[in-house]
Amino acid sequence: MLEEESFENKIANAKAILEKLMDPALPMNESVKAYEAGMGELKSAEKMLEQAQLQIQIIKGQDQ
Repeated sequence: MLEEESFENKIANAKAILEKLMDPALPMNESVKAYEAGMGELKSAEKMLEQAQLQIQIIKGQDQ
């Protein structure tokens, strides 16, 4: 069974990709691939954050 990467790891991966994208020597095709990978990491992290927010709302609703 595959374990899902943590939110923090996804953000760290996106930051590392951003650093790579800031290299002016990076060829265009690698830049596009890196951008796509970075956006995938951010989208995945955003979904994780939304899920956590939903869980918090559910818990708050149970407390009332």
